[in-house]
Amino acid sequence: MFRSASVDPSSVASVTIGTTHFVNAVVTRDRTRLSQVAVLRLSGPFSKHAPPCVDWPASLRNIILGHYALIKGGLEVDGSLISDIREQEIVEQCNIVKEKGIKSIVVNGVFSPIDTVEKQEERAAEIIRRELEENVDIVLSKTVANLGFLERENAAILNASILSFARKTIASFQTPIKELGLSCPVFITQNDGTILSGEAASRLPIRTFSSGPTNSMRGAAFLVGRQENGGAVMVVDVGGTTTDVGLLLANGFPRQQAAYSELSGVRMNFSYPDVKSIGLGGGSLVRKVGERLQVGPESVGYQLPEKALVFGGNVPTATDYVVASSPDVTIGQPENVRGKLQADNVQAFQAETKIMLENIIDKMKTSPDDLPVLLVGGGAVIAPDELKGASKVIKPQWSGVANAIGAAMARVSTVIDTVKSTEKQTQKELLAEICEEAKQKTIEAGASATTVTIVEVEDLPLQYVANKTRFMVRAAGDFDFSRAGDFADLNITKEEDGIETRSSASDAIAAPSSEDAADQVDVTPEVDIMGYKPKVANREWWISETDLDWITIGCYILGTGGGGSPYSTMLRVRGILRSGGSVRVVSPDDLKDDARVGSGGGAGSPTVGIEKLSADEMMDAQTHLYDLIKGGYATHIIPLEIGGSNGLQGLVLGASTNMNIPCVDGDWMGRAYPTKWQTTPVVFGEREIVFAPVAVADGNGNTLYMPTATSDLKVEQVIRAALSQMGSSVGTADAPVTGSETRRWAVEHTISLSWRIGREVARARKENRIDSVAQSIIDAVGGAETGRALFKGKIVGVERKLYMGHVYGEVIIEGTGSEYQGKIKIPFKNENIAAIRIPDGEESKTGEEKNEDVLAIVPDLIAVIDAQNGEAIGTPEYRYGLLVSVIGITASDRWTSPKGIEIGGPKAFGLDHLEYKPLGKFVKPVSVIDEYDGKQ
Repeated sequence: MFRSASVDPSSVASVTIGTTHFVNAVVTRDRTRLSQVAVLRLSGPFSKHAPPCVDWPASLRNIILGHYALIKGGLEVDGSLISDIREQEIVEQCNIVKEKGIKSIVVNGVFSPIDTVEKQEERAAEIIRRELEENVDIVLSKTVANLGFLERENAAILNASILSFARKTIASFQTPIKELGLSCPVFITQNDGTILSGEAASRLPIRTFSSGPTNSMRGAAFLVGRQENGGAVMVVDVGGTTTDVGLLLANGFPRQQAAYSELSGVRMNFSYPDVKSIGLGGGSLVRKVGERLQVGPESVGYQLPEKALVFGGNVPTATDYVVASSPDVTIGQPENVRGKLQADNVQAFQAETKIMLENIIDKMKTSPDDLPVLLVGGGAVIAPDELKGASKVIKPQWSGVANAIGAAMARVSTVIDTVKSTEKQTQKELLAEICEEAKQKTIEAGASATTVTIVEVEDLPLQYVANKTRFMVRAAGDFDFSRAGDFADLNITKEEDGIETRSSASDAIAAPSSEDAADQVDVTPEVDIMGYKPKVANREWWISETDLDWITIGCYILGTGGGGSPYSTMLRVRGILRSGGSVRVVSPDDLKDDARVGSGGGAGSPTVGIEKLSADEMMDAQTHLYDLIKGGYATHIIPLEIGGSNGLQGLVLGASTNMNIPCVDGDWMGRAYPTKWQTTPVVFGEREIVFAPVAVADGNGNTLYMPTATSDLKVEQVIRAALSQMGSSVGTADAPVTGSETRRWAVEHTISLSWRIGREVARARKENRIDSVAQSIIDAVGGAETGRALFKGKIVGVERKLYMGHVYGEVIIEGTGSEYQGKIKIPFKNENIAAIRIPDGEESKTGEEKNEDVLAIVPDLIAVIDAQNGEAIGTPEYRYGLLVSVIGITASDRWTSPKGIEIGGPKAFGLDHLEYKPLGKFVKPVSVIDEYDGKQ
């Protein structure tokens, strides 16, 4: 290559490699490359209801998770201790890990990314090294990912599982580099298209998992120049083992996933291109399974030149079948396969490959419209020239090296995600310091100082946490080739002492045993969405996992930006169902007058909620409440608010494993509101005090009981004051009200409404109608007279500030397309307050908005929806560049009385100059129980 190009090897400044070796091992569930992992959580009593790998596909969990334990440790968000680590506990776990022969260990502590004083993960690692003595891999979660306990842990586990294989793979790059006479540094491309040193990549291979598709899409953008007609293009990258599909936007960059990303069914919090992968490539095994010809997911991978039939091997691969079926394709020795493979198998291969590609393309589309498909990658030869759903199939010249072109264009970047105190420095001063730190770290990583810029900034004041703000800063710059010598040594040995030698790669292509095959399959029956009928008998709705999925989606949308993500609560309910427990929902219409309807919910910061997962604070509060009021145990439970995580707490509390009572299909808000006194019982005003007595528990042994209060507002103030001393996240339990009061006060059938919203989102995804998901949601809530699509566009600005424990701010959205032009702003106080048009040519000015520019305002619901998947985006997740739809839903008639508007309308949020005008006409949600009772 160098001779033909007349290039002196000494003039090569660097080599950048994009590899899919690591992600292939995960996608194909390759036991020979994935190590078993032990997980030690430093969490005290927290996270017990969401054990490690709880949301993983069973096939992957069974291979990787070898042991886990929840032990003392963890921090609160302010840096104080949940509890200190206990050496003896760690020693005991080391003995178990040693007995099981596990060599890879993950240590994950609550709020470890901000732990700069206690250094619990580091101290635990020292004990583990001392006890195990031999060379083991210890991965500290804080070195892998940022805030988000489960997502960080998931990334750390995958990283630990692949470490041994990663070291060997990266070390193997040394041989060809040296044989070519190169002395330049070797870099590996990261998921975001930037580069990582070989040494860093051997420690953090997880950061390279999705680099292949990123490189291919960036390279594809280079090869085709501008997209045809300025539209999007589907990029299909066919490699040796997998096919990765992503959407290249009109701006030349890959479409990114939303707040959370997913790899092979594992949820993480990296910034990833929105890519889906299947086990189909040039090296995919082709074999008969019963009457069906199966293609992949197993592959010979890089051993194609040795194993494939066209190269004299004995393993039938996709490449062999392409050569056999296409006279124009000349690879290896075509005579080895042409006329020798059964004609019906060749036809079956072509049909199967076409279906596999069409299905994955179909899943990636957000609209049923056809769009151009760009085929790249070394295995693109196996793809047909025509595909259903493609307006055209493009195979550009040099498509086989699109990945290499993208890798050569990579930059250097650094991300800092930290929580800082604003007590002694202003937010602006701290941000300036963190930006400078990010720039310096980027320069240290190899960037040219003159090219480094801050490309992403976000600051999130933490609710109910005094003087604390979360800062996320990203810097990037071009590689400084004048300093190439500083990075020249990979510093990775080919085989490290003490690391178990894995089976050879050839073992990976063997067909799994029947026992292994059972582990390899994730059986998730596809739901006939419109044909599905929930189980309702004797006017009791028995919640299934399908019901739960839909309710979860709907709860977050009804949260109008607040309430916190219901994801971890959903996992808890799902765990109850999978362990044989049951959850029942009943209609408020069926409550007897003397029924005792209790309530409960969480209070605190959503940022704390994603890091310090629940212990037993919800049940602790309920237990202490009934112990103290001595009698009158609840016969039913109702959620405090349907919006966000609290929307599922009624299901948690009422489950057969907890209080074992039915949950009422309704709540006290019909949405999420920031305070406890903004509830319908207070609107009705039939009792002087509704929410006292009340019990509050933090899950760590501390309980507050308030038997009396002067007002519901005072109850709220006391709980908020206690929050900072109780870990900024608590469970609350409210004394029961009567069945007759519940029928008068509750916003009815809101669990049913959540279910219907979630069903429509799921249906829109399945039918590739995400572009019109806003209309689908509106249909679910009552149609055009009840809801309205208010706007669609891209977030171009977010401002936040903290006041009295609540996050105030506004998000600015710029319209896209001809239907939605200009800009709107959505002010929020934890939840969205209004959607207001910004007049053309004017700036957003708080306090000067005009009623004629109001698109919707509280108590009506304003929800911001991710335009890529139809799910809600909470106010803490607002960030620049997200494509969103904004919908408005008319509030329940429980809120439209003068007292309701006073408590939950514009003036309650300081918008005294704006008046509430209903968006439409409220339509009472249709009860799932009424519709399906006895019809299953």
